[in-house]
Amino acid sequence: MPNFLKISKRIKPFNKSLSIEGDKSLSIRWALLASQAKGKSKCKNILKSEDIISTLKCLKKLGVYYKLKKNSCEIFGNGLNNFRYKKNTILDAGNSGTLGRLILGLLVHSEKKISIKGDKSLSKRDFERVTYPLGKFGAKFKTNSGKLPISIIGTKFPKPIRYYEKKGSAQCKSSVMLAALNTKGTTFIKAKKSRTHTEILFKNLKLPIKVKRQKKFDFIRIKGGKSIKPLHYNMPSDISSCAFFIVLTALSNNSNLTIKNVNVNTSRTGIIKILKLMGVFIEMKNKKIYKGEKVADLMVKSKDSIKPINCPKSLNSAAIDEFLLIFLVAAKADGISYFRDLSELNQKESPRLLWGSKILNKMGIKTKLTKNSIKIYGNPSLQIKKSIVIKNFLKDHRVFMSSVVAALVFGGNWKIFDKNSVNTSFPTFISKIKSLGANFA
Repeated sequence: MPNFLKISKRIKPFNKSLSIEGDKSLSIRWALLASQAKGKSKCKNILKSEDIISTLKCLKKLGVYYKLKKNSCEIFGNGLNNFRYKKNTILDAGNSGTLGRLILGLLVHSEKKISIKGDKSLSKRDFERVTYPLGKFGAKFKTNSGKLPISIIGTKFPKPIRYYEKKGSAQCKSSVMLAALNTKGTTFIKAKKSRTHTEILFKNLKLPIKVKRQKKFDFIRIKGGKSIKPLHYNMPSDISSCAFFIVLTALSNNSNLTIKNVNVNTSRTGIIKILKLMGVFIEMKNKKIYKGEKVADLMVKSKDSIKPINCPKSLNSAAIDEFLLIFLVAAKADGISYFRDLSELNQKESPRLLWGSKILNKMGIKTKLTKNSIKIYGNPSLQIKKSIVIKNFLKDHRVFMSSVVAALVFGGNWKIFDKNSVNTSFPTFISKIKSLGANFA
């Protein structure tokens, strides 16, 4: 089958309800922490994407047994600091920056040399942002100019550190937090605001962690050396996957959508806050707390008029994976929208800030782009009549899926390559969007 999608028809109005697969960030974190527990941990509704399969395969190479079933996953952990592997083992993180960076934190105690590699996209990304702080624990690294492949030799006695995380990267923060578990002392972290899933999982496991939240930074204190109990989990839906359907609904004509049981952790709901500022109707229903995480059903309605936004940079970290979609909403706004301090977007699977501008330009939307900001000159009457081709984007799943949303709401004749890229994070994306009435050539 050809590895591209042709779209030549806008989606018709719909009134539907959807359930979306489990949260990717949480699924990877659950698996890594389950590997450090003593005994069996079970997770229902775990995301079965390539990133999660890569995680499980890496754990298997480290001597951790697992069972992946139709609706669940079981991991049989050997306990803290008890990975079992041969010297010079090579782990393949595939496309997953979360896996590649976080698992290094668990290896600071491993004294046998082990290497990590990734696909073409992941091999272009910066890993010095984690090898530098992890080196302070006592681990030694050999890298490819700060990128993959990386080899690590850990230390028998990792020492606690003080770490200042300045980028707002949950991956960097979480890697250090996992490394801190292997020490016999207290690690102190000052971290710019980012996703809080790791802290919440630590608290749920009753690990010795204290978090003090301030306006711009979180102060985290972790005491290492405590054993980890098995963690049984029912994974809520991933808001980053739901975001494609939120924007599809908001920009479609006369449409309504309910998405059930979504993880609405406040460190992940930046897109909701931003879209509400732009006039989009999104409402949370049936709110609850599940193992420390906020969960709710999301109700979304289409909106004829979109307001431009001077986006508060304080919302950036909570929407970092959704800006390609937010840019599409800005394309329909009646005025100029401005987004700044977004250089971190270019540290993703592809240079997403650049790709956001490219897609809009292909659609006929004027932009002004710098290395860390973008101005978008919206057109409320935008209806695309021409042909558009999207390719050579390093198989970035979010570029592909955002392009599909753009084609379905703005029209035109689109040919979007690398449709298999969705397998990284959202294997059922195409079937889910078809269930809303989308037609593909």
